[in-house]
Amino acid sequence: MGINISSYKPENNSYRKKNNTSFFSTELSFGNRFSDKDKMELYKELSILLSSGVDFRKALEILREQQKKAKHKDLIQSILKKVVQGKSLFEALKESEKFSTYEYYSIKIGEETRKLDEILLELYQYFDRKVKMKRQLVSVFTYPGFVLLLTFGVLYFMMKFVVPMFASVFKQFGKELPNLTKKIIYISEHFSSFSLTFVLIVILAIVGHFYFKNQLFYRKHLSSFLMRLPFVGNIIRKIYITRFCQSLSLLLSAKTPLVNSLDLVQKMISFYPLEYSLQSIKKEVTKGELFSEALSKHKIYDFKLISLVSVAEQINQLDTMFERLAKQYDEELQHQTKMIGVIMEPLIIVIIGIVVGTVLIAMYSPMFDLSKIIQP
Repeated sequence: MGINISSYKPENNSYRKKNNTSFFSTELSFGNRFSDKDKMELYKELSILLSSGVDFRKALEILREQQKKAKHKDLIQSILKKVVQGKSLFEALKESEKFSTYEYYSIKIGEETRKLDEILLELYQYFDRKVKMKRQLVSVFTYPGFVLLLTFGVLYFMMKFVVPMFASVFKQFGKELPNLTKKIIYISEHFSSFSLTFVLIVILAIVGHFYFKNQLFYRKHLSSFLMRLPFVGNIIRKIYITRFCQSLSLLLSAKTPLVNSLDLVQKMISFYPLEYSLQSIKKEVTKGELFSEALSKHKIYDFKLISLVSVAEQINQLDTMFERLAKQYDEELQHQTKMIGVIMEPLIIVIIGIVVGTVLIAMYSPMFDLSKIIQP
């Protein structure tokens, strides 16, 4: 029988706004932020200390002294102070406002089931996978980003210096130029304006994203757009499905009721298609419908997940099945992100070749027809 999370009640409203950020939001330690990497280390060390029989207060004191950053040390000190005053670790983490709903309710489950060291280890593994995925994505996109920046520099040089030189020569001929050459010259003459417009659009897009990121209509259309992107859309879907499986595996292994687990996962994962589907799935499961049947009504869940969940329901092994699914999706993601790097490198070279080649052809094509241009 599942444990009773007395202070936690699933919300009955049809939908709610999310205040947390998405998977792709920055997780670096700017200001007083407690990053995913910091959490990973915290959960790992705390799990090791507690499983070794170290007193809980002593474990927090050791962690406090290990912190190199003053703000992190202050955070551990504040948690320790609240625990010494008689509050649970769950309450201390919640009041610190540095941890997600998913984290501190997982801690609460660990405290109530007396499996806190196991829950902490699961949280460490969860953040370890998340940090590795982000590092892999950064490494994949670093090289293409650098090459694109270099390409823009080369294009800027050609448009500001090379093309005007050719244009001044062509003007001396006083004859009609090919359409492609005229278009390249026009772009060159207004390149500064085009560049400024592009930069302004990017800045407006970033500002607009941060302004509307918690608005339901924006999150709905943004997620729909991302899901439709070729290849990238499938990777984004698998990222959140992996998190979905990891979260359910952790919560169900701690004997949390399925409906409560789904509500916690919905709060933790800030991706509209998953949030919307879980809102409906919770109601259907509460009415007695099979979990697998409820999942099958939403396109974001693939056939493999639905079929395996159906099997797990029959043998009452949902927690084990979600753990296996999380590992499978994680392996698929690692392979696909590596493939992005393999595909993007030659693709970037092709794009550079097309851009530079187009400019050169536009400038040199009139040279191959000088006899027509200089005819009286």
